[in-house]
Amino acid sequence: MPTRLWSFAAAAVTSVLVAASPAALAQQPVRPLPKVGGCPLGYYASGSYCVPSTSGNTRGAIEKTGNSCPLGFYASGNYCLSSPSNDREAIQKTGKSCPLGWFSSGSYCLKSR
Repeated sequence: MPTRLWSFAAAAVTSVLVAASPAALAQQPVRPLPKVGGCPLGYYASGSYCVPSTSGNTRGAIEKTGNSCPLGFYASGNYCLSSPSNDREAIQKTGKSCPLGWFSSGSYCLKSR
């Protein structure tokens, strides 16, 4: 019985540490996106949206603005996909500056670490 309790406690602690790690909190969210042309790699069309596949390998994405993607992202059609090593979240820049805690990367703002 103590072994089962130890295994449960270890799993609980590991889950909390993974969920609370800065990298896990800052990655680009994997969520449905408005459909602009074809869907990016790892997403499929569902009505007016591109929906993440359930393969588990889908990367977070953001709609591409202009011809470039933010630091840590690469182009996939009309979208920018987060690189596997990227641990930052990106949003499209509104105006000339980024909100507090974010920095500029072209037409985007990236969350500071």
